[in-house]
Amino acid sequence: MMHFMEMHKIVKDRREMMQVTQETLAEISGVGLRTIKQFETGKGNPTLQTLQKLADVLGMEVRLQVKNTLDSK
Repeated sequence: MMHFMEMHKIVKDRREMMQVTQETLAEISGVGLRTIKQFETGKGNPTLQTLQKLADVLGMEVRLQVKNTLDSK
């Protein structure tokens, strides 16, 4: 499972592998260019909706796993 902090690198690597510019990704996904730039440098904190938009364009899947670490007594 991927750690949240690694997502920016994976998205950037996938975008570059597909030879898609940040500008094109912004245009196709509807996500702002500034948001993409901040996210790819690890400075942004995108919403799940934003991540889904990027993933859709890049042919990726976003899954959320919530783990209960409390003891059920």
